Amino acid sequence: MTPPKVVVVIPARYGSTRLPGKPLVSLAGKSMIQRVYDRAKLAQRVNRVIVATDDERIVKAVQEFGGEARMTRHDHRTGTERVAEVAAHEAGDIFVNVQGDEPLLDPAAVDTAVGALLEEPQAAIATVATPIRTPADIMDPNVCKVVLDFDENALYFSRAPIPWVRDTGGHVQARHLKHLGLYVFRRDALLEYPTLPQGELERIEQLEQLRWLENGWKIRVAQVEHDAISVDVPEDIARVEKLLASQ
Repeated sequence: MTPPKVVVVIPARYGSTRLPGKPLVSLAGKSMIQRVYDRAKLAQRVNRVIVATDDERIVKAVQEFGGEARMTRHDHRTGTERVAEVAAHEAGDIFVNVQGDEPLLDPAAVDTAVGALLEEPQAAIATVATPIRTPADIMDPNVCKVVLDFDENALYFSRAPIPWVRDTGGHVQARHLKHLGLYVFRRDALLEYPTLPQGELERIEQLEQLRWLENGWKIRVAQVEHDAISVDVPEDIARVEKLLASQ
C-alpha cells in the first residue's frame, strides 16, 4: 500500500497589526519564514513544504533560500482558508497547516499530529495540545485551551479557563491543555472548510477551529510535550533569539 503523500502548507501573511512584515523578520541571521520552513522539512512523515502567502516579497524570500511558495488571495479570513486554496491546486492526501510565526516548531509534533489522523481512518482532522505548566496561562486569553472527550476528540476550544474548577476548597486535579495551532487535514475535509458557514462561537472567540465543531465535525487531539513559542510582538524577537542561541 502506497503511503499517503503529506504536504505541509505554511500560511504567511505580510500584514500584521502588531508586527508588520512578520514572516521576513530576522531571527539570528535567518528570516522567520525560513526558520519555520526548515523545521517543517525535518518532520519524517512530510513529503513537501509550501509557503502560502499574499505578498511577492515573501515569495521572493522563500525562493532565495530554495523553498517553495505560492501566491494566494488577499481576502482569506483564516490561515486554514489560505491552506485550502493551495490544496485545491496541489497533489496530496494529507495537508498540514503549520503556523508561520513559530520558528522553534518541533518536527516531532508534526509527525505526532499526522500519526493521530492516520491511526483513525474515520478522522478527517487532527491537532495537538500540551499540558499547561504555568498557572498564569490558564487565565491568559492569548493562550487557547481545549477540553477532550473520552476518545481524545475536542469538545471545545476557548480563550477562557476550561475546565473551570468550581470547588476550589476540594482536592480537584484538573487537566488544563494548551492547544497548539498545528492542524492536519485529509484533503477532502480541507477543501470543504471555506464552504462552511462561520458560526457565532468562532466570531466571539476568534478561534478558527471552532468552525469545524459548530458544523458537526470531530477534531482528534494528540498530546505532545513540546510547547509552541510564537513571535507576535517585537518583544518576542529577543526572547526567541536567546532560545535559538541556547540550542
